[in-house]
Amino acid sequence: MRAFLRKWGVSYLFALPYLVLFFVFTVIPVLIAIALSFTSYNMLQPPVWVGWDNYVKLLFGDDVFLIAIKNTFLFAAITGPISYFLCLILAWFINELKPAMRTFFTLLFYAPSISGNVFMIWTVLFSGDAYGWINGLLLRWGIIYEPVRWLTNPDTLLWVTMIVTLWMSLGTSFLAFIAGLQGIDESLYEAGAIDGVRNRWQELWYITLPAMRPQLLFGAIMSITSSFAAGKNIVALVGFPSTDYAGHTVITHLMDYGNIRFEMGYATAIATLLFLTMMATQQLVQHLLRKIG
Repeated sequence: MRAFLRKWGVSYLFALPYLVLFFVFTVIPVLIAIALSFTSYNMLQPPVWVGWDNYVKLLFGDDVFLIAIKNTFLFAAITGPISYFLCLILAWFINELKPAMRTFFTLLFYAPSISGNVFMIWTVLFSGDAYGWINGLLLRWGIIYEPVRWLTNPDTLLWVTMIVTLWMSLGTSFLAFIAGLQGIDESLYEAGAIDGVRNRWQELWYITLPAMRPQLLFGAIMSITSSFAAGKNIVALVGFPSTDYAGHTVITHLMDYGNIRFEMGYATAIATLLFLTMMATQQLVQHLLRKIG
């Protein structure tokens, strides 16, 4: 033990402030939330232990939650992979440009993810009357004969939110991929050419992707987290609640019970199920990424 402390004591001492903050503000709140998910708690009275009642009600007695699960998985299954590969492909192409052009296009594609109230633009584009830009163009071209209520029609509103989410998805993962591409040793490509790599696609598969494995893993985690945690953007576009709950996700269901009804025991049960789902999905993606290279 003394030898271990002499060798690694200083390193752990420097890491101690972060470990304390992580434990206090992440680990402890997660454990408290899991414990509260087994209680009935309204923030005004002490928690009352109810066991598995919250989970039974969620999975077998809450029809809106089942709709939210379906919408969340559909949203995540489409926006997550598309956003991930869009970030990777665009980063790969932009990395081939000259430094000045690379900086310009990086800022151009990254800007939507850090913009403020961009939803006003999309509400104008997808306005449900003839003055909406999308409806105006489709009416002029004769594709439709009456305006489509994009943000209130249950058949279209979720797909519109997916488009907006993909437009805003080139964020941290996009920058991480560009940084990963910039950090690859050029000698690897020279060695690959000697070993028989003949085109850019072979370079991408046999050299670039294996060398970027940490960034790929980080980007996958970010994509999974953002796709499963979709809620704020959807509410800003289609309101709350959305028509026939067509845009209702697990996060908006959590917001309903946590921020409006203050049924915190039920809300933490929703959060716990979402947390476990995201962890399982991330473990699956990590397993797949380990096979690269």
